[in-house]
Order: sequence, then C-alpha cells, then structure tokens
Amino acid sequence: MSPDASERAVEAVDDLVDGRDETPNERADRNWTEVLQELRVMQTGTQILAGFLLALAFQPAFADLSTGQRVFSLVLLVLATLSSIVALAPVALHRALFGRREKRTVVFYGHAALVVALATVAALLVGVVAFVFDVVIGGAAAVIVAIVLVAVLWLVIPLILRAKGADA
Repeated sequence: MSPDASERAVEAVDDLVDGRDETPNERADRNWTEVLQELRVMQTGTQILAGFLLALAFQPAFADLSTGQRVFSLVLLVLATLSSIVALAPVALHRALFGRREKRTVVFYGHAALVVALATVAALLVGVVAFVFDVVIGGAAAVIVAIVLVAVLWLVIPLILRAKGADA
C-alpha cells in the first residue's frame, strides 16, 4: 500500500464519537467553513465602524474635539484596523498553506485569531459608544453600559449555555 493510500485509509476512520459521521479531514473542512462564516459576520461590522472612524477626521466638527478626544478617535481607528488584520489572518494563512494538507492547522489558527479579534472588537465597540457619548453628553455611563452589554452577551450567556450543554 502506498503512503498516500495508507494515509487515506487512516483518514477514513471517524476518530470522535460525537454523533457525526465524519473523518478528521471532513471535520476540518466543516470547521473551516464555520470559521469563515464567523469572519464574514464580524468583518462587516468592523469595516463599518472603521469607515465611520476614518470619515470622522474629515468632518468640520472634528476640529472642535479636545486633544484627548482626537487621540481617542485615533486609538479607536487603530483598534478597528487591528481587529480587521487579526480577523483576516486565518485567510492569509489558508492561502499560504493552500494545497499542503494543513487544514487542521488553519482551523486551529483561525479559532485563536477569531478569539483575539472578538476581544478587539469588544474593546472597539465599547470605545466607540464611549466616544460618541463623551462627545454628545459626557461618557462615563456609556462605558459602563457598553461593558455590561458586551460582558453579558459575549461572556455570561455563552458560559451559562455552555454549562447547561455540559449537563445535558
């Protein structure tokens, strides 16, 4: 049996008892598709926020902002850019490793990059809400509300549902 044939024979065996009948390579393909869907969802919102932050500097009222507010808007722009770069990193890795049978590596890297991107997007969302509230009415309450919303929707609820799933 050739090395390729023996490798295919090993891959044909389902290595997990999880209710799915799929090989490790099929699982990697499915997981990569899920990573791409998550990237698409996150990237759209991040790009809209980045566009808002880019356009902000070219508005006449930008000159009326305090130095601190202008610096904060630049920090938010850098955060938006960073989140886009991190979220696109798995796609770049996929291109670099295309055809090399490294899909599981790409999926693992994609998962890690998406977790980091979610953290940067959470900080970005909190920052944008705080920035707008600061400009309009002063922002301490906005920061607290935004942090609570992100914490509840992205951390508390998923952890509760994960714990319930583990009990089932």
